[in-house]
Amino acid sequence: MISAHARDSFERILHHAARTRLARTAHAECEIVPLAVRHADATPEGTEVDLAARHANVVVFTISSIGFRLLFVLHFDEDDTTAAYFAGDDRDKPFREVFLEQGNLCCGAINQALLNDFPDLGMSTPYVLSARCVPHLKQLKPNLLSSWDITFDGSVRLAATLCVCAHAPLDFNADVSESQDSSGELELF
Repeated sequence: MISAHARDSFERILHHAARTRLARTAHAECEIVPLAVRHADATPEGTEVDLAARHANVVVFTISSIGFRLLFVLHFDEDDTTAAYFAGDDRDKPFREVFLEQGNLCCGAINQALLNDFPDLGMSTPYVLSARCVPHLKQLKPNLLSSWDITFDGSVRLAATLCVCAHAPLDFNADVSESQDSSGELELF
């Protein structure tokens, strides 16, 4: 139901958004490594990585269209290293507030890239859950379920999961170029 081009496009969009919206600077070191990939009917059971054991919390973002629902899940721990990285010089704000803002910018970049191929998209309000909820994504019977370890500056560790449930056949080839980057600014209509 999701073509190979569409799978690759979703993944390239997510990777670009993570590098440009979650990294503290444009030149920050950002390593993205696949954890597990499970395409419906393509990977045998038992090959998934237990993401619930890797991080304590997740924040879930949803992008919906007429043809699909995308869940973008950021896995994180509220440790000192992660808090210091995302808070930077702004130690007055609580970690979760800063982290949710950064995650929302990342999800907004994904949404913006998808708008080129899907003009009718809606984003939900993010919500924080225990990482124990992640295995339940399989109950949605997604057409694409992929996860990556993301490391910034060699020490700040997150994970990201992309879960796409298609309601119709999906085939697109996203252009994820640096010239397309809008730095996450708000659009006013």
